[in-house]
Amino acid sequence: MHVLALILAGAVSFGLTPLLCRLAPRLGAVDKPDARKIHRGLMPRLGGVAIYAGFVAAFCFLGYRESEYTGLFLGGTLIMLVGLVDDIKNISPRLKLLGQIAAAALLVAFGVRVEFLTNPFDGLLMLGKLAVPVTIFWIVGVTNALNLVDGLDGLAAGTSFIAAVTIAVVAWLNGEGEVALLSLALAASVLGFLPFNFHPARTFMGDCGSMFLGFNLASLAVIGLTKSATVISLFIPVVILGLPILDTFLAIVRRLYNHRPIFAPDKGHLHHCLLAQGLTQRQAVAVIYLVNACLGASAVLLTRLTTDQGVLILVGLAVLILLGCDRLGVLGKRRVPRIKTRHNSLPML
Repeated sequence: MHVLALILAGAVSFGLTPLLCRLAPRLGAVDKPDARKIHRGLMPRLGGVAIYAGFVAAFCFLGYRESEYTGLFLGGTLIMLVGLVDDIKNISPRLKLLGQIAAAALLVAFGVRVEFLTNPFDGLLMLGKLAVPVTIFWIVGVTNALNLVDGLDGLAAGTSFIAAVTIAVVAWLNGEGEVALLSLALAASVLGFLPFNFHPARTFMGDCGSMFLGFNLASLAVIGLTKSATVISLFIPVVILGLPILDTFLAIVRRLYNHRPIFAPDKGHLHHCLLAQGLTQRQAVAVIYLVNACLGASAVLLTRLTTDQGVLILVGLAVLILLGCDRLGVLGKRRVPRIKTRHNSLPML
């Protein structure tokens, strides 16, 4: 039964993507180049609907009825619809943010919350009334992080796949079988979409896809990975989603430092810096996949180590990533060289 759910998720996503690719131009759901994106021409961007449909098919097949999973379904549906409207109508960033907060609040209303933070020095810090805003902040932050890294063909989808598989492994090790299975269903839905999204992409997932994936990854991490009262449990979701979170944080710092609006797109993201070093799109995506896989493996390793060993791993990871970002110019106010782009046009599938 479990295997059938995963097959169903991948099959639905794979089968719907070509159909949505044809439908997108008729609805006006096409992606135009801007200050952040490097493609040229118009690209259909409804692939996220196929990912959503694949996940929902598996979710309904499994028949989970617990309150927190109902909240996951309703909140995920709302965030996908917000992204879909944005893909078609291009709503303002503030309105989109309000939709993200509403989806996160809906999830929290069904009992999904970060109840405590672990103190590396002594015991637990119970959040109390702060549990709701902290949970909403986490979910909205990760949702936007996945949205911001969606700048190269296959990047956001592959990053989400690796993160979902890692969450599944860690959840299974923690005895959270249902979370593990839902995470694998999310990964299977992404896998069905990926053949159409690798460079040169025939379609994009759009905000409906990147926001839906970010929301679900953040939510599943809260449901399945933050219940253990250990020091390292707090850091495992951060490590799994470390690269998108870091890239988003540095983008905010960079834009503030350059006196630009936080929501203003630019080409200073990690993947842009890799391209500026002379890598092709596929090579840049492969490098980021590798880093994400290493972070995922580190997150799994953290569940098997003592607290002292885990802290050493975390410090080592932080130093290596910061050194790598500094070498690429992500941390500083360096001028990013002009990136050569490839012409993309609407595909005939």
